[in-house]
Amino acid sequence: MPLKLAISGKGGVGKTTLAALLCHLYAREGRRVLAVDADPDANLGSALGVAPQELQRVAPIAGLSDLVRERTGAEPGRPGQFFLLNPRVDDIPERFWLERGGIRLLVMGGVKGGGGGCACPENALVQALLRHLLLERSDTVIVDLEAGLEHLGRGTARGVDALLVVVEPGRRSFQTAASVFRLASDLGVPRVMAVGNKARPGEEEAIRKGVGDIPLLGVLPFDPEAARADLEGLPPHQACPALLRAAAEVKSRLDQSCPG
Repeated sequence: MPLKLAISGKGGVGKTTLAALLCHLYAREGRRVLAVDADPDANLGSALGVAPQELQRVAPIAGLSDLVRERTGAEPGRPGQFFLLNPRVDDIPERFWLERGGIRLLVMGGVKGGGGGCACPENALVQALLRHLLLERSDTVIVDLEAGLEHLGRGTARGVDALLVVVEPGRRSFQTAASVFRLASDLGVPRVMAVGNKARPGEEEAIRKGVGDIPLLGVLPFDPEAARADLEGLPPHQACPALLRAAAEVKSRLDQSCPG
C-alpha cells in the first residue's frame, strides 16, 4: 500500500528538508512519489533540486484564477460568493505537476492578502485536491504543510497514514509541536510522530523531553553543509550525506510504524 504522509512544524525547523529527503529515499526504492508543497512559502521544489527556471513553470494551484473559477463557480478574491466545496479535481495532478528523478512535484500555493481566510474558492479547490491525493491516488504522497493544519480537514485526515512534526531544540518549536499534536488528534490522524532536527551533540535528550508524549522517530544532526547547499541550490540528499543517513533511519522506523 502506498504511504500517505504529511509533515508539519514551526517555520524554519527544517520540515521541507525532511520532506525532500524522504521523497528521495522513497523514489530510490522505485516508488511513484508525489511531492505536494502545501506551504504558502513554497520551497519544496528547491529542496528537491529543481532548477529555478524549471520552478517558474510550476503553477501554484491556488493562483490559477481560470481553473478556480471553472471548478468552483466563483471568482477568486471576491468575498461573499457561493462556490462548490467539492469541485472536480481528478484531472488536475497530471496537468500541473513537474516530474524529475521519479518524483512528481505539485505546488498548492496559498491565499494572498489580508482577510483572505480559508472560506474562499481557492482554498476549496486546494482542499478538494488534497483529499483526492490522499484518499484516491495510488502514489506515495508526501505533503509539506505549513505550521498549522489548515489544509487538513476531518475527511482528509483519514487518508494520512502519519503526520510528522519536525522540531528543533527550542521551547517555541516544542510548543508548536504540542499544538499540532492536539489538532491532529482532534482531526483523527491515526499516527502523529516527531522528528528532531538541527541537533548538536548532547541535544537529543532535550528534544526527547521537549516533545513529551509525541513518539520520537529519530533526530537529524545539525549540519553546516545544509546552509551551504541552500545557498548553492543543491538538494540536501546530494550535499548532506549525514542528513541523508539520519533520514534513512527515520524512514526505516516510519516504515515499521505504518502498514504497507
